[in-house]
Amino acid sequence: MMCFLDNSSFMIIVAIMIGSGLGSIPFGLILSKNFAGIDPRKIGSGNIGATNVLRTGHKSLAIATLLLDALKGGAAVLICHKLDVSFNGVEAYLAGFSAILGHMFTPWLDFKGGKGAATAAGALFALSWPVALCTMFTWLLTLVTTRYSSLATLLGAIGMPFYAAYFGDTYLIAWCLIVTIIVALKHKGNIYRLIQGRELRIGARKKTKS
Repeated sequence: MMCFLDNSSFMIIVAIMIGSGLGSIPFGLILSKNFAGIDPRKIGSGNIGATNVLRTGHKSLAIATLLLDALKGGAAVLICHKLDVSFNGVEAYLAGFSAILGHMFTPWLDFKGGKGAATAAGALFALSWPVALCTMFTWLLTLVTTRYSSLATLLGAIGMPFYAAYFGDTYLIAWCLIVTIIVALKHKGNIYRLIQGRELRIGARKKTKS
């Protein structure tokens, strides 16, 4: 089968596999179950991201989850660079995007996972740190002023393509647009709750699911 693939096609497949493999590591679940004996899928929003891990009452685990989830995206892009794949080529973008999808649709968890924000941020930092810094500033400013994690993520994601248009190239703009769309789709429940005034702020807890 390998004889039918040129080097570029092979490296694209490798990039997707690296991204998907790293992205599918459920750090939020691993940390919560091993260090707190809690399954984050049974509380709050039911996902394995840092915001929901914070609802377990363990801030250190939430911070660790946030950093490790971001590392997945960044590592996927940087590993492609170390493998001598073109850093400005499509492989790096595919690796980062695959990491996000791997996190959102984790095969080990029946294709359920987190909402991809931290992993997307990590990939974005590896692809373009100026765009990532602008996006993170938007996220942080919104989070501090409103204490809505979902709103902060959504506004950061919406701003991302505009920052890419200023700092980046066509590949980066397209990547940011696609990521913005999938992150928004993953947050559609949050959008409904924000409109209805039922969205939980940071620090608020929801009853454990039975």
